[in-house]
Parts: sequence; C-alpha cells; structure tokens
Amino acid sequence: MGYTPRMTHAQPDPTDYSDTLPRMPAWVTSARVETLEDVAFLSGAALNNLHLVLGRELVPQALLRDRLALRAAEACVAFSGRFERASLLRDAVHLLRPGDLPGPAGETYLAWRRAVERPVSIKALCRALPDLQAERIACWLDTGQGAPVRRAAMVLEMVLTETPRQEVPALILADAALAQAVGWDHLIPLLATGLKRADLRKHGDDLRLACHRALLSSAAEAVRLAADLARRAAHLKAVAPKLRAKGAGEAVEMFLTRDAVAPSALPLPDRAARRLCDRLVDLGAVRELTGRDTFRLYGV
Repeated sequence: MGYTPRMTHAQPDPTDYSDTLPRMPAWVTSARVETLEDVAFLSGAALNNLHLVLGRELVPQALLRDRLALRAAEACVAFSGRFERASLLRDAVHLLRPGDLPGPAGETYLAWRRAVERPVSIKALCRALPDLQAERIACWLDTGQGAPVRRAAMVLEMVLTETPRQEVPALILADAALAQAVGWDHLIPLLATGLKRADLRKHGDDLRLACHRALLSSAAEAVRLAADLARRAAHLKAVAPKLRAKGAGEAVEMFLTRDAVAPSALPLPDRAARRLCDRLVDLGAVRELTGRDTFRLYGV
C-alpha cells in the first residue's frame, strides 16, 4: 500500500467499463469479524481494491473526490448535531452570491472541497486549519512511521485531544495522513462517512478498530461510486459531440470535475446555459439535482 499507481490505458469503450474496473471482492464486505487484526486485514484489502480503481483513467477522479467531499461534509454536519442534507449543502455553496456567507454547514462543505482540490500536502493543510499544533503534526507525519490506518487514527486522536470539537480539521488531516501513507496524490474523503459520532471519543486500539471498520465500509462505497461515475462520465463524453453551443466543451469538463454545477457558473450566456443543461438532461448525460423549477443545480 505504499506506492502510487502510474497507470496508462487506452480509453475503453463505455459499454464495457464494468469489465475494466476492479470490483470489490465479496469476501471483503461480507465477512463478520471482531478482532483488530482481522478487521485490519479486511480494511487493507478494501483500500487496495480502491487503490486499483483510482489508478484507472476511466474514473473521473476530480468528480469522485468532489462527491465524496459532499458526503464527508454531510457526515461532519451530523456530528455537530445539525441535519443539513446534501441538497442543502449544495445550495449553501453553489447558490452563494458575492458577499454572502455560506453559514456553518456551508463552511464545512467548503473545507472538504478545498481539501480535495489540490495534491495532498500535510504542511499546507496544517497551515490552513486554525488552532492546531501544525508544525508538530506535520513533523510527526513526515517521519513516515506506522501503517496507513494506524497513522490516520493517531492523527485523528492527536488533533481531537489537542483541539476538542474540531472534528472537521481532525478528519481532513486523518484522511490526508492516510493518503500520504498509501501514496495517493490527492486526499480521498473516507473516514468521516464510516465513523460514528461516538467513535470520535475513542482512543488507542479502540479508535484504530473504529477507523479500520470505517474504511472497510467507506472504501467499498467509494468503489461502487467510482464505477457509477465512470459509467455516467463515459455517457457524457459520448454525447458531447452532439452539443452545438459555443463553450459546450468547457461546460462538459466542468460537469466531469464537479459534484454540482449551476447554469450561471457555465461559460455561456444565461439562456444558453439553461438550454445546454436541459439538452444534457434530455440526453441522459446529467441530472437535475434539486427538483425545483428555479435555482436549479445539475450534475453527472
């Protein structure tokens, strides 16, 4: 798990994408084990499978990270006792007007989006996150000690011990530690969606066990999501030549990298942007995500 995939493949035909993406073995997700050693073995297998999936060009990597960031934000908002669902988080960020503030839930979502946008850098994340012993955490991580999940659990415990109630920075740094140890170029949000609120109060081996279990479930879900997005992205690319609007190519690239897009964010005049979105919905290439008649958002 300590290497970075550098795979180069010809673009596969969209019809046979399911045969090119490694599937999560059934024995990984169906096994019922309790000991730390057994759960660690299964979580390692799940992470290895995800590692292989992330190395495939067919997977829209930025889109996958952005959608996982939304799910992580939703989980973190729930940890704080709030119940903004994904639809409200999208609205809080994508419908902001100049000068508006996103609110606490929107800030959580923005923190996760910023974390997944750039190549993973523990030092940069520490500098960007307030109230943390940034230099000590970054220095400790640079020593490269410990297995990936052990390192992630230790970072999570360290941050929450020093700065209680800072779940979002703690989970972002823990995921970053995991990514760095595994050899991923970008942070992949995994721990937040698999952990329970009570898990964040655990320590030592109990926390490590909770992290292994969380990664076992979240890595399997990330693999399923990657396969679904690969299929949807392949279809969007297949219908792209049918689009006649100027700026359609750039618009397609935005849909391939973002969880949600407002028509006003597209590089087209307002009316043309709305027509393009409606055309893509008619072609089955994107979905309208809000169910509203106005202030709509679209995504793959």
